[in-house]
Order: sequence, then structure tokens, then C-alpha cells
Amino acid sequence: MGKALVEKLLRSCPGIKNVYILIRPKRGKDVSQRLEELLASKLFEKLKRQDPDFSKKVIPVTGDILHENLGVSQKDEERVINDVSVVFHSAATVKFDEEMKLAVEMNVVGVNRMIQFCKKIKNLEVLLHVSTAYCNCNVKYIDEKVYEPPLAPHKLLDACEWMDGDVLNTLTPKMIGNRPNTYTYTKAIAEYLLYQNKEELPVVIFRPSIVGASWNEPVPGWVDNYNGPTGLLAAIGNGLLRVMKGDFYGTSDIIPVDIASNMMIAVAWDNVVYKSDELKVYHCTTGQMNKFTWGQMERMSHECFMKNPVNTVARIPNPRFTKSYVWHEVCVLFDHVLPAYLMDMMMWVSGKRPIFVKIQDKLRKAVGSLDYFTQNEWVFSNKNLDDLLNKMTPEDRKTFNFNVKSIHWPTYMESYCLGIKRFVLREELSELSKARQTLKRLQRINFAVNVFLFIAVWRLLINRVAVARTLWNFLLGWAIRIFKRMPKVAKSS
Repeated sequence: MGKALVEKLLRSCPGIKNVYILIRPKRGKDVSQRLEELLASKLFEKLKRQDPDFSKKVIPVTGDILHENLGVSQKDEERVINDVSVVFHSAATVKFDEEMKLAVEMNVVGVNRMIQFCKKIKNLEVLLHVSTAYCNCNVKYIDEKVYEPPLAPHKLLDACEWMDGDVLNTLTPKMIGNRPNTYTYTKAIAEYLLYQNKEELPVVIFRPSIVGASWNEPVPGWVDNYNGPTGLLAAIGNGLLRVMKGDFYGTSDIIPVDIASNMMIAVAWDNVVYKSDELKVYHCTTGQMNKFTWGQMERMSHECFMKNPVNTVARIPNPRFTKSYVWHEVCVLFDHVLPAYLMDMMMWVSGKRPIFVKIQDKLRKAVGSLDYFTQNEWVFSNKNLDDLLNKMTPEDRKTFNFNVKSIHWPTYMESYCLGIKRFVLREELSELSKARQTLKRLQRINFAVNVFLFIAVWRLLINRVAVARTLWNFLLGWAIRIFKRMPKVAKSS
């Protein structure tokens, strides 16, 4: 979401002097190299055509939220303190199954370090913190306010200082209580930490739901990672994910990343122009304004991947959601596990490295972390979103469109699936005809296998089960009698 925000700021806010990005060195690459790779993304192609020199406004700052003072050098600190007036903070670990110690370090301690750093900024107008709509998922109706945390922030920080990781992992189930994971738990505590500092900082909290690919800007379907629903859809497209726990009629509260970034900019504007003594919270969700269900995702993703298959399709896409634990486990066994072993056996026979069982193990773990969200649904208040739209001019509402009622879900899902193919799997659309031929070949193989299995099972039943044999003889005799009674047509000479 940070990349989409930077692109939108540079493309639609020409008055911005500079954008400073906190970047940490990674895999032997310094921040300049990483920034160069970032700006070379297809996400910035439209901006590059509009302003070829846009990169001059983007200034990398070496740092890391895991380090004191964000790991920023004195020179960079002085520049940021004097030049910056708006801060967007979205750095966090989004892994649902992250160990407690690292989740606290990134999602709570990191926020605390950002708070202390922002207190030094001389002309700070707003600090916008990106949280999640699910940080209070232990209640079903979620209002636009900061809730009492499960544990006071200072107590959690003190505990994490002297407890080692193993002890914290042991205590994690008791600590998170009726929350599903460390992610939502630490996000809730981080919000309260911000609330405690609202007298000293112009803080605002932004809560998106499940962030997905872009709806329109700068290109439909843009996404560059496997987070959230993207990983599910990629696995569905490959035919490897075919059954999931979930409520077919439940709300899949997906929010396109461009909608979220547009609203972030509008929220920052709102809190600079219309200052408030209260800490405001904004929900960026779709469920109450333009409902989209897991069942619709199941149907639309199937249609999209059958129409535009991925090159690496291994099985025919056939996603299904079920709330039944027993049926889910039966389907996993026969539609995931056994086919994975069969496919690995074929790989081994052909001299290739077996991979499908390992993929299924990883996939089941990843999908399992989402079960809580696919089987439950929440009602999110959207009053501040509505109020914000009413404050904006028609021109600004068009430029920074975050009206979720404008999303047409079938069109969005087709763009999303094509975006996964283009930007995540790095496949060219020119190869679609070849991918469609591969899918047709899989359909023919699947039909032949099903016919073979039907005949084999039916023959086994006839030979071993008296009822089946009696039924077969009855049907066969009935067909013969009908055939004999059919009128014969005499041949003319």
C-alpha cells in the first residue's frame, strides 16, 4: 500500500516538494538501489509519462523501525525534522502467525519509535497511522473509535524486554485471548499507544479492511505481493487451492489499494484543514456500502481463471467454500492431499523434483491463518468516511475517488485475476492462447480420468455388491426391452 500511496501523491499532488521514504538496506542492496528498483516498477509507468523527472522528488532515508530513533542518521534526521509536515506510517509485519516477540517489536515498539521521532518534527501537521479494520475483531460491531486494549502498552513492552521468545510463544494463546492472532492483538495495542500521545501529536488512525489489487489507478489490477486475497487467488488460478473453510454468504470485505491510498490522502487533508481535538478513526471498508461475498469471489475467480488461465496451471481451477469441518477435511484429503502425492509420483518417475506435497503443506498453513476471517463477518461504522466525502469538492472526489459504491465487482475481479497473472506471476498476456490450450488439455485428461474411475468403481460394485449387480441387470433389461419395442423402419428398394 505504501508504493501505491507514493505514486498517487506524486501524480495527483504536484505541489508536493519532496517525499521522504524510510528504507532499510536488504539483501546486500543499499537504499539507493532499492529505491531505483521501486521506481522502476510498472506501477510508476503512468507517472513517468506524465513527469519524466518525478524521481527527483523522492528522497530515500536509510532507517529501520527495529532500531532506536528509527536508525536514521543525524544528517537525515535534521533534514526530515525541518522539511516534513505530513507523516504516513504503514510499516508493520502483516504475517498473521508471526511470533509474539517480533510482532510486538514491529507493530508496537516500531510505532512507539515513530511517535518519539515525530515529536521532534517542527512543522508536523498530521501523523496518519495505518492500522487494520480487524484490530478489534473480538467484537462484531466496530465503531470509529480507539478501544480499550487487551493489555496496557507499557506492560507489554516491559514484558517483551525481559521475556525470551520461547516464553512469549507459550503465553501467546492466553495473551491474545479471543483474538485470532498476534497481528490483530499488537495492532490494537499500537492504536492505544497512539491514543495516549494524542495531546502531543496530531494523530489520526486509518483502518483499511482486506487490501487487494487496484481498481482503476494507475493501472487496473496492479498488485505485487501474495498478501491477503492475492495468495488465495494465485493458488486458485494454479488449481492447487480447491476447498477452503468459509461462509459462502459471508462478507469478503476487500478494499482496492487505490481506493485506500486515495482515502489516506483525503484523511490527511481533512485533519490538516479541519483540525480536531479528538483522535479521529476512519474505516476504509466495503461491506456495509457495496457488499461482496466469499461466494461471489468463488464464482467470479473460477470464471476469470477459466477465461484467462495462468501459464503454470497444474489442475483445473475449481474453488469451493464450506462451513462444514467434516466436509472440508474430506475434500482436502481427496482433492488436495491425494492428488499432490500422485502428481509428485509422476514428477519422480519423470526424473523431476517432487514439489506438490510441500506446496500443499505450505498452502494449508497459509489458508488456515485466514479461516477466522472467512468464517466470520463484522459491521464497520463508516460515518467518518461519509462525512469526508461530503467535505470534498466534486473535482477532488473524482481525483481522489474512494467511494466504494463505484466498484463493479465482476470487472474488478477480472482485473484482479489478470493483475496476478501480469504483476505477481510475471506472465505476459500474449501467452494467453498457449495457457488456454494447456487448460483444455487438462480438461480432456480430467474427463478421461473421471470416466475411467467411474467405470472402474462401477465394475467393482457390480462384482462385489449384490444390490449394485441387481440394479445393473434391471437397468440393462429395461434398456433392452425399450430397444425391442422401438418401431422398425423398412428400407425402401
